Amino acid sequence: MASLQTVRFLIGGMTCASCSARLEKVLSRQQGVDSATVNLALEQALVEFVPKKISTLELTKIVKDTGFEVQEEVLAFDVRGMTCASCSARLEKVLSRLPQVIAADINLALEKGTVRWALDGKGAQAGKSLLRDVVAQAGFEAIFSEDSEGKSANDGGRLSGWFPLDDDRAMGVALLFASPLILNMMSHMLGFGNFLPAWVMALLATPVQFWVGAKFYIGAYKALRGGGANMDVLVVLGTSAAFFFSLFLVLQRGEAALGHLYFDGAAIIITLILFGKILENRAKKGAAEAIGALMAMRAQTASVIRDGAEISIAIDLLVVGDAVVVRPGESIPVDGLVTDGISEVDEALITGESLPVTKKMGDRVTGGAINGSGLLRFEATAVGEDTTLSKIITLVENAQSGKAPVQRLVDRVAEIFVPVVVVIALLTFTGWMLYDGSFEKALVAAISVLVIACPCALGLATPTALVAGTGAAARAGILTRDIETLERAHKTSLVIFDKTGTLTRGRAVVQQVLPWQGDETSVLKAAATVQQGSEHPLGKAVLERSSAKSLRLPSITGFQAIIGSGVQGNSEGRVILAGNLALMAAHNIDIADSQQKALALEKQGQTVIYIACDGQFLGLVAIADQIREGAKEAIEMLKAKNIRTVMVSGDAQAVVQSVAKKLGLDHAVAQARPEDKADEIRKAQASGEVVAMIGDGVNDAPALALADVGIAMGTGSDVALETAGITLMRTDPRLMPAAYDISGATWRKIMQNLFWAFFYNVIGIPLAALGLLNPAFAGAAMAFSSVSVVTNSLLLRRWKPSIVIRAKK
Repeated sequence: MASLQTVRFLIGGMTCASCSARLEKVLSRQQGVDSATVNLALEQALVEFVPKKISTLELTKIVKDTGFEVQEEVLAFDVRGMTCASCSARLEKVLSRLPQVIAADINLALEKGTVRWALDGKGAQAGKSLLRDVVAQAGFEAIFSEDSEGKSANDGGRLSGWFPLDDDRAMGVALLFASPLILNMMSHMLGFGNFLPAWVMALLATPVQFWVGAKFYIGAYKALRGGGANMDVLVVLGTSAAFFFSLFLVLQRGEAALGHLYFDGAAIIITLILFGKILENRAKKGAAEAIGALMAMRAQTASVIRDGAEISIAIDLLVVGDAVVVRPGESIPVDGLVTDGISEVDEALITGESLPVTKKMGDRVTGGAINGSGLLRFEATAVGEDTTLSKIITLVENAQSGKAPVQRLVDRVAEIFVPVVVVIALLTFTGWMLYDGSFEKALVAAISVLVIACPCALGLATPTALVAGTGAAARAGILTRDIETLERAHKTSLVIFDKTGTLTRGRAVVQQVLPWQGDETSVLKAAATVQQGSEHPLGKAVLERSSAKSLRLPSITGFQAIIGSGVQGNSEGRVILAGNLALMAAHNIDIADSQQKALALEKQGQTVIYIACDGQFLGLVAIADQIREGAKEAIEMLKAKNIRTVMVSGDAQAVVQSVAKKLGLDHAVAQARPEDKADEIRKAQASGEVVAMIGDGVNDAPALALADVGIAMGTGSDVALETAGITLMRTDPRLMPAAYDISGATWRKIMQNLFWAFFYNVIGIPLAALGLLNPAFAGAAMAFSSVSVVTNSLLLRRWKPSIVIRAKK
């Protein structure tokens, strides 16, 4: 199968759902394009393609030919290390293979390179960082200048050439010329007659129609040239008909045309629609502020210790292993492990934790968090796109770029919406001519149909709610991978919990070491030696006890995590086993009379690990794990929503039942292997349940993948995080019912928006066709229909989880 590349474009020029639907259709049918998704609210296109069949440059040309623009930036840099034409040719070829690179040019004589970079919402710095890495991998060095001549294709929101006005200035011009027309219309409606001469009305309306309204004409031209039609076509058709009909009457009748002119209507329509677009754009920015807030958290520089001296370097130059210094009030640049110092760190925008969290030697810090009053030194453990913050941004972006199944239907409607409206307008005109014979009445009704129809509300209904909802969830520490997960989450009827690290703290403490051979130290040393390769909380508890006892552990080789049973490994020529009864039985280990003692410990809520070496049973390690704060409250919250709760754990029956009873779970399954967890999920799904599985360990990954909704605790293993559909950035079980709440709230907003968008058009268009709406009112209704949809979505920004989180001390 041919390898695929993915490119994300920022698209300029889309004004309604017809635009996004048409562009998505055009891109999807290209030879070499595997899939294409266009998001109107984010103004983005995500395209998967086969590079050998189609290039990024060809994709941008297709977008342009369809009537839109791919926003790009020119990145210029010096290139060091080239010695001949082969160098420049090879480097140019390497850069051209990057999906975000539209075109690359390397000049050997000047030792310079320029790249047309397709903006993807992550900023030019991300592009520079990637280019620097790729150039380095090719054997050269790229050096960027602060004076890079990059310029966005849509810089400043301006149109080029004879129309340099941005929206705000255009609004000012529109109000300047349209205000007298509005006052004149109100005077006429109140029975005072017109106070403006016909020729003055024409002069005032002209700049609004052709200067302020030029963006609509340009948009309509591009749409038609691309073989489609959009909202701009409707606005241009409606206002142009009103303007030129009025102009015709003025030229034919002069002042006698007063009372039959629609200059004011055309000007008011353009002014109101422009005003609506300004409000809509601001609202969309507000809906997407979560990504902006996360982006803003990225530090630009970092203080590092190199060659014994502290220096400040660009964040892009940080590498894993760097010794980083963070002073009070500074942003932590990358992920790391504290090596010195103590401070309180504000992680609110990353985890949703409302209060500062104390960080000391040995603790992990996350890039983007804000340091408090202390000085911290840490070792960088992840940089660039590997940091937690970058992964969060990617997760949120992917979720916000998703498209709900219902949106596919909306896109199909939007695709034919404008042509259908034009046909309805023509039928309206014809109908009125046949019924009344009045050209003026027929034209006014047709104009009203054209300007009241709003495909924008349809296109914005789903994505704006999705952006606002996922953004609100992200601020609370809940990350949703995709729209499908969001849709299923609010339908959850059964939640299956893992125990260790999920309902319990996962910071277990060794309570007893019971030797059957040797002494406590030898049993503990054997257990700790084999656990050196483990991520499991129980293994970490054993290692912490050995560290407290200052035991020197030999190295381990051949480590193997036997999922659902335990671990094994080789050390100093010995084979060491640590795990449950099943592991002992599988290796024919005689556990003597230890089982009665183990059962007594388990009834006390302690987990027992059996230790064996070279086929001989050594003893038991008893570990206790505290129930996590908020676990009982989370179960109660889920029960209040009529959601059943089940715990499935690999622990012994007595331990599992003890925890289940304390928490009030509906059911508990003990001594479960990973495949048993999967079986429990299958059984529940077969009985009609929508199952959510929440866990944090490697052995949870198969169950997370199988569940309708897989939920991973944020401090869990990478495997669990990559498998889950929802990630909880804090180890607080109460975030599970919160995830259920925000998914339901987001889905309700989507349904409300779609109902309003369809209801508005289904009611508004017939009223306009019947002549019950004048063009000015129709234009106002059209302008504020999309604003109302976006504003309704913005209400999701107020959502907060109904829990109070205490800072970890």
